[in-house]
Amino acid sequence: MHDVIYIVEDEPAISELIGAALSLHGYQTERFEQAEDLLARMQQGGCPHLILCDIMLPGMDGIELVKRLRAEKKTARLPILLLTAKGSEIDKVNGLDAGADDYIVKPFGMLELGARVRAALRTHTPQTQLLRWGKLELDDAHHAVLLEGHPVELTLKEYEVLRLLMASDGRVVPRQTFLEQVWGYNFEGESRTLDMHIRTLRGKLGDEQHLIETIRGIGYRLAAIQ
Repeated sequence: MHDVIYIVEDEPAISELIGAALSLHGYQTERFEQAEDLLARMQQGGCPHLILCDIMLPGMDGIELVKRLRAEKKTARLPILLLTAKGSEIDKVNGLDAGADDYIVKPFGMLELGARVRAALRTHTPQTQLLRWGKLELDDAHHAVLLEGHPVELTLKEYEVLRLLMASDGRVVPRQTFLEQVWGYNFEGESRTLDMHIRTLRGKLGDEQHLIETIRGIGYRLAAIQ
């Protein structure tokens, strides 16, 4: 069975081009011009494996759509890639903080798009592992993180970063490994994205933020449990 990808793009020429390219990669696609159309389709039982969404849309914009989807249990972990002509760092941060898995700036090549889609689908392959590190617990089957038994609300990328750290059992995780396994490709010139996610993740761990150690020039690791 082919993976189903929903495309939300109000420019027909771009939407058709993306749809044709993804079809060549073996994906089944459905196209929508507005976020409201996609939401209506999903209320009717539509169940995509991934969503590609432009930010600048008539009516509800792409970032608001991401927030709506993340608020629903059924779509909380659904891979979502934002497409936009807005390429400033703050725009990228806003998109990622809203819960998007990736941020692709127009114009982009179809080969790159295919690689990003494959990476996002690969990253969201279901896991069942239960990981513990000191007062932290990560239950991947339920996409839950607990600190001293209390839930910690993380964005999807913060969650993936923490899962990689906890799965590494105290070993140093190189920066390149984060970029390849969490984002699925090499963020050339954009490695600060990782640092930003580490910073916000530490903030959410509060008094336990010291657990994430920076190994300068190499990457990050979890501190030894006292």
